[in-house]
Amino acid sequence: MALVKEIMGSSLMERCSFVSSSKVLLSHRFHQKQNQFLMSPVLTSLDDRKMTRTMKGVKGPVAAVSEDLFKASPSVPAEKPVKFRVTAVVTVKNKIKEDLKGTLVKHLDAFTDGIGRNVVLELISTEIDPKSKQPKKSNEAVLKDWSKKSNIKAERVNYTAEFIVDTNFGVPGAITMTNKHQKEFYLESITIEGFAAGPVHFPCNSWVQAKKDHPAKRIFFSNKPYLPNDTPAGLRLLRQRELNNLRGDGKGVRKLSDRIYDYDVYNDLGNPDKGPELTRPTLGGSEKYPYPRRCRTGRAPTDTDLTAESRVEKPVPMYVPRDERFEESKQTSISIMRQKALLHNLIPALKASVSAENQDFNEFSNVDGLYSEGLPIKLQDELIKKLPLPKAVSKLQESSHGLLKYDTPKIISKDKFAWLRDDEFARQALAGVNPVNMERLRAFPPVSKLDPEIYGPQESALKEEHILGQLNGMTVQQAIEENKLFIIDYHDVYLPFLDRINALDGRKSYATRTIFFLTQAGTLKPIAIELSLPPSGPSSRSKRVVTPPVDATSNWMWQLAKAHVCANDAGVHQLVNHWLRTHACMEPFILAAHRQLSAMHPIFKLLDPHMRYTLEINTMARQSLINGDGIIESSFTPGRYVLEISSAAYKHFWRFDQEGLPADLIRRGMAEADPTQPYGLNLLIQDYPYANDGLMIWSAIENWVRTYVNHYYPNSALIYNDKELQAWYEESIKVGHADLQNEPWWPTLNTSDDLVSILTTLIWTASAQHAALNFGQYPYGGYVPNRPPVMRRLLPEEDDPEYAVFQADPQKYFLNALPSVIQAIKYMAVVDLLSTHSPDEEYIGERQHPSTWSGDAEIVEAFYGFSAEIGRIEKEIEKRNCDRTLRNRCGAGVIPYELLAPSSEPGVTCRGIPNSVSI
Repeated sequence: MALVKEIMGSSLMERCSFVSSSKVLLSHRFHQKQNQFLMSPVLTSLDDRKMTRTMKGVKGPVAAVSEDLFKASPSVPAEKPVKFRVTAVVTVKNKIKEDLKGTLVKHLDAFTDGIGRNVVLELISTEIDPKSKQPKKSNEAVLKDWSKKSNIKAERVNYTAEFIVDTNFGVPGAITMTNKHQKEFYLESITIEGFAAGPVHFPCNSWVQAKKDHPAKRIFFSNKPYLPNDTPAGLRLLRQRELNNLRGDGKGVRKLSDRIYDYDVYNDLGNPDKGPELTRPTLGGSEKYPYPRRCRTGRAPTDTDLTAESRVEKPVPMYVPRDERFEESKQTSISIMRQKALLHNLIPALKASVSAENQDFNEFSNVDGLYSEGLPIKLQDELIKKLPLPKAVSKLQESSHGLLKYDTPKIISKDKFAWLRDDEFARQALAGVNPVNMERLRAFPPVSKLDPEIYGPQESALKEEHILGQLNGMTVQQAIEENKLFIIDYHDVYLPFLDRINALDGRKSYATRTIFFLTQAGTLKPIAIELSLPPSGPSSRSKRVVTPPVDATSNWMWQLAKAHVCANDAGVHQLVNHWLRTHACMEPFILAAHRQLSAMHPIFKLLDPHMRYTLEINTMARQSLINGDGIIESSFTPGRYVLEISSAAYKHFWRFDQEGLPADLIRRGMAEADPTQPYGLNLLIQDYPYANDGLMIWSAIENWVRTYVNHYYPNSALIYNDKELQAWYEESIKVGHADLQNEPWWPTLNTSDDLVSILTTLIWTASAQHAALNFGQYPYGGYVPNRPPVMRRLLPEEDDPEYAVFQADPQKYFLNALPSVIQAIKYMAVVDLLSTHSPDEEYIGERQHPSTWSGDAEIVEAFYGFSAEIGRIEKEIEKRNCDRTLRNRCGAGVIPYELLAPSSEPGVTCRGIPNSVSI
């Protein structure tokens, strides 16, 4: 603890193995060196200074007095206030790339700064002036040398400002700032040096708008956390004023420079003005289509439907609160990936309009060629010149060798034919990109929960004779009792939509159930697949069962059945587990946090890194991924009904109280509560990589959160009486998840255990759960035969005309049932982007400015303990991936399970846990 209290600054950075400390250390040392010249002789005696430094652990300068103001004298009465000078070191983050307009405005600001249009700061004390009954304030001070430093090309530039305060000022708790320039700037941090108690840190991380655009003064608070009832008197009004600013009034169109957080329904996915085929239902606000709320933009309605919000199409940006936008390095990374995706998609799409050739994969070599040779097209130079490509993309194409060639997905990097095997098909259900739908089979045969009056008989077509020969001599009942049978059941998810899906051009789907048997080796094997269609009549053949092959014909039927299961799995993964459960359902909690929790609130400080970029990435999804005729609709079997399936899952499946990992494993029957086992659970499949690694991460998060909560809430009465905390949770439910607000399963928030559980679930969802579902999308799905997102043919029946085509060339029939070439490469380009870590990613166990994010030394010390635990977990995961007894993660050609390995390099790595849903 002594070391932690040693300035809460650079010394702590040296101890964190998870955070690069060089930049912060250099910045801090620069501040110290600079202030050796800025500070005047100290006011206190030498002995007093020694004692202060011993108690506070402060290495830098302490309270100073300017000699040109007055000279310290022993005759000055102790009670008389003495004026002294303190210095603010203000760190501004520069844009690395400026357009011409930005450069001109920057030079204009440099000029006008010299004639008085400055950046003005004012210190506000935590104390009230007894005479005025107002917070104590310093004089106004301006940033120095703005014009002189305007041409500095460094990423960060430090400016200084000097304040005159007196010895009765107290401790600064807030700073107000007015930007009289024309242009916004990114304020990273402010450090006040010169007070006897040591440096006071203000982690700002915000865009400061020009006064002409936003007249009100910006308010920044120090890193000292306060519960609402503990807020110092001098900061109470400012605390409430800042929250009011962030809430807005719920009216009007939001400007891109606004910092207002508010709610709306998903009424901007369609574009009815372009025709009825682009009309989409509003998600949220109705019993038929319940959905979480998204960030409000306030745009005008469409001309043809006043309940639908008008669209903003790329490249015009959609509104998100200004501080939620990607930082420059992230934006650059996204732009490059978008340009690459555009080349992957636009050129072949135009080729398809020129020629009808190469619409389907006819041989596996056509698929392989995407990685060895590039796209199966050769356009003449004259045609390429005619393409309406943006200049940046044209240059990218000219300068980047092999840009139209895809990287080899990890799934075929070790074993080109692994995806064909049944054991690999089953292994991916436990250690692939969607390991969260496997359930223990509790009764056989399974029964539907859908209304039989609408969807036909609830009974399954599965019979004992279908699986009895695959149970190693056990009866079906024995296998169930001994926890040997498992199921992935997509019957009720898909069946209500199948008539409409199968009526779409080039889309064919079943409602599927897949039964697995747990072998003595600890691996699963698929033993039966049920394929269901809506009954078309009393005697229709709406259900069929496919079992493992015994000859050539049944082998191809089995491969087709597995492909349909994988396509359904890809849809549920993307629409429900990934988008709904980690992206959409997190957004209301983030909006409510900004609206109800002050930046000073310790729970806001805890959640802050886990909310980074989520609103921006969700907004981008509404603009080009989940919108009508967008990438998700065109890339997945349900087509225009993808979001309706997501809404139905929210209505019937999503429960916040079961989103935590232990609760989810118990709900699915994959684990039983057992206090004698590690993490209090007994896994029914011992080698379940997602669960094994996930429980380590979950436990580390839970222990860190418990330490944090118990520090600030030593008794439950503090939680119950915390108005901001209660308002955050209540608004998250009643407004953000309004359509489900009356469900009885919402956890209460009355005790420390309640708060720990809620926060752990949110942090787990934003970090590890999202990582497990996201960063394997290209490594597993980039090879389309392994995980086709679209199926275009049903299994042929013997009396179908297509059956002869199937028998004549089953390989071609199989490949033609998969996505077309255009669909495949479009999907591959998108999942390549989604699987990519950006250079500025912040991983679990890290956080920006780790030594100054909190002014509480005990909490900083606990955070580094959490970081160290994350490091230990990473080493344990590496060890497990080398354990040959764990056959679901180690073996000949087997991909190690690293999706929950905490750290990663930039790029597509199939590992790494960012703190937040950031891509």
